[in-house]
Amino acid sequence: MSAKIYRPAKTAMQSGKAKTHLWVLEFDQEQPRKIDPIMGYTSSGDMRQQLKLTFETQELAEAYAKRSGIEYRVIAPKEPARQVVAYPDNFRYTRTQPWTH
Repeated sequence: MSAKIYRPAKTAMQSGKAKTHLWVLEFDQEQPRKIDPIMGYTSSGDMRQQLKLTFETQELAEAYAKRSGIEYRVIAPKEPARQVVAYPDNFRYTRTQPWTH
């Protein structure tokens, strides 16, 4: 039984950062998924795939995994590199690129 501990990224559908400060412990797939021959649904007998535990900090998630005897790996979050761009910068006299029109 293994799991991964990570901090989820913000969703692309919203501009807010809700639930991005929480750490998630998610179990890895132990059994392969099967396709039902009659209905075509994808199913699995592994119930732990449906389980996601949230924690306030990475240390709490790691402590839970150690206490429960769960083999885990931590995926470090990637901080976005923000570039500050303003509309008036298009008209500055110190502009490095010449006008194209």
